[in-house]
Amino acid sequence: MAEILIIEDESAIRRVLVKILAEESKNYNVSEAEDGLSGIEMIKEKDYDLVLCDIKMPKMDGVEVLEAIKKIKPDTPVVMISGHGDLETAVNTMRLGAFDYISKPPDLNRLLNTVRNALDRKTLVTENTRLKKKVSKNYEMVGESELITIIKNIIEKVAPTDARVLITGGNGTGKELVAHWLHEKSNRSKAPFIEVNCAAIPGELIESELFGHVKGSFTGANKDRAGKFEAANGGTIFLDEIGDMSLKAQAKVLRALQENKIQRVGSDKDIKVDVRILAATNKDLKKEIEDKKFREDLYHRLAVILINVPSLNDRRDDIPLLVEHFAKKIAQEQGNGAKKFTSDSLKLLKEYDWTGNIRELRNVVERLIILGGDEISKKDVTLFASKQ
Repeated sequence: MAEILIIEDESAIRRVLVKILAEESKNYNVSEAEDGLSGIEMIKEKDYDLVLCDIKMPKMDGVEVLEAIKKIKPDTPVVMISGHGDLETAVNTMRLGAFDYISKPPDLNRLLNTVRNALDRKTLVTENTRLKKKVSKNYEMVGESELITIIKNIIEKVAPTDARVLITGGNGTGKELVAHWLHEKSNRSKAPFIEVNCAAIPGELIESELFGHVKGSFTGANKDRAGKFEAANGGTIFLDEIGDMSLKAQAKVLRALQENKIQRVGSDKDIKVDVRILAATNKDLKKEIEDKKFREDLYHRLAVILINVPSLNDRRDDIPLLVEHFAKKIAQEQGNGAKKFTSDSLKLLKEYDWTGNIRELRNVVERLIILGGDEISKKDVTLFASKQ
């Protein structure tokens, strides 16, 4: 059930808005406030998925209400309601963080589209916030080897800037972890971090996923939908496995980089976005460029900073620290005490050829904890972590 608050001093306008929203969906629970002060008090007491706020009101005008909401509940989308003479002010509220504005008297289609889009954005931001709470605990960059220390130092320097970063490395090396660290140490850390696995999305759907679509733009597009770029507005979008993105989608990403604008599939309306782009790939993009599979101009736009994540074989000295880290995490997940690994077992693990990198090591540690003894010995490693 979507919770919507209408802040409007004209009772007739409130009644119209409530009626429109009630007829649109039974899943909208609409509350009313007759002025800005009472609206702010309601927002302090309850989380709303969307606020519709008039601009000209007694006691506290809409601009002041918007500024207060952004301090109290910054993730709550606010749509401003403007009279004819308030249009310039309404446009200016967009710079202050308003999601959109609608004019009086409200046009039915315009109002409902704006409400749907704002609620879509809120859903994405809420989900991202939920995942981010896990991220801060689950994503740690473990290791003290020279190669990892260099990467940590680069992140410290690059994260506070808006420089675009291309992260390269093999599967399972931890490219996603580097992206999360870049975001969490950035000035955008309180804004959304939106991740898109370009390899996991069918080519015909990648544009809709990234840029959104309008109703009727293709079979199955039953309603307007915001894309990942809009969801990441003000924050960071991480394009994982970007080497698998279609050339058509690459062209649109390039435009977003050049102009900070996107267009939903099936629409010619420009939508401004303020997004930092991080990208990752396990492919050799220079070879992909030679094979006409990746745009050279996009590569140079993305690769302002290059971070190559080393394979686990290139940072074997970090294996004991990683094993200890994974053993503790697995114990917490299973509700057991962490098992210790003998020095001989760790020495043997350091000698293996880790083709699957850190991801493979994590799986092996879990297998050893489940199948091994109270203390993981060299014999346990030989029996249960065999690379043969």
